[in-house]
Amino acid sequence: MLNVFKKHGVTACAVLSLAAMAAPAHAGKTLDAIKARGQLVCGVSSGVAGFSQADSAGKWSGLDVDICRAIAASVLGDANKVKWVPLVSQQRFAALQSGEIDILSRNTSWTLTRDASLGLVFTGTTYYDGQGFMVPAKSKVKSAKQLKNATVCVQSGTTTEKNLSEFSRINNLSLKPVVFEKFDAANAAYFSGRCQAYTTDASGLASIRNKEAKTPAEHVVLPELISKEPLSPAVRRGDDEFFAIAKWVVFGLIEAEEYGVTQANVDALQKDSKDPNIGRLLGTTEDTGKLLGLDKDWLARAVKASGNYGEIFERNVGPKSPLGLPRGSNKLWSQGGLMYAPPVR
Repeated sequence: MLNVFKKHGVTACAVLSLAAMAAPAHAGKTLDAIKARGQLVCGVSSGVAGFSQADSAGKWSGLDVDICRAIAASVLGDANKVKWVPLVSQQRFAALQSGEIDILSRNTSWTLTRDASLGLVFTGTTYYDGQGFMVPAKSKVKSAKQLKNATVCVQSGTTTEKNLSEFSRINNLSLKPVVFEKFDAANAAYFSGRCQAYTTDASGLASIRNKEAKTPAEHVVLPELISKEPLSPAVRRGDDEFFAIAKWVVFGLIEAEEYGVTQANVDALQKDSKDPNIGRLLGTTEDTGKLLGLDKDWLARAVKASGNYGEIFERNVGPKSPLGLPRGSNKLWSQGGLMYAPPVR
């Protein structure tokens, strides 16, 4: 048989590689544990409106929440089979490293240090953000560079704290950080007037203003962004199978938006669409799920649970949501944004 392959210019290694490519994925230990307990354990923030917060009845919502719900739908067939673990900044990485949670989906910036040294891997950007400043409108401050000698509320254990120090030093502003472990304490300090400004991701500032300010219009988010903050879920390093599932669910939600697959039409398209791209996404012409250790309907269930990426964005943080954030850099690449997914094929 080897002679036949050589005759056609195909090596044995190539044949074995092709065979391996076609083989179904083996379940990893994280996926096994999730299926055994019947629940995905998702680490979220302790309350950032639009990203992850619980209402008075304990029901969680937000962009980060919807990512976990989509993964649960793909893996377990039910978006509600999620245990939510709220974490402050200082707890989040240890919780993932120790196995307390399966995935961290908690407005966390993807950086080299975190990616290379904490025993975790980031699955793909779900929100392109940047660090900004909020000030009282009555201060008349129009630029962060006008904040010389100002006190600034900031949360500890974040990239925000280091960025603030560097921005102050580079611009000779002598900013005075007032550091808090928890969001609630930082929020209370700013709105009580203890700090002249508040700094965190711009999306977080919009969330805090909407949720905490008695009159949101009395507070202004300044126009400068002083850093890049690509927010991404993360999973433990070393479990390639679950890493593949987590990242491809995110990519699949982005591709679903590209091809017009929505929460409302996914059933109809799965039944009637003749578009080969949609067929691949929804498992009607190709079974991509077997390469992830899932079934062919994995992505259809994710879209049905949370909607495509655009729907998730609009519902939680978009212009018609309470946060009212523009799509901006988070538009699809075909619309001038940065959201670009490798193809599901």
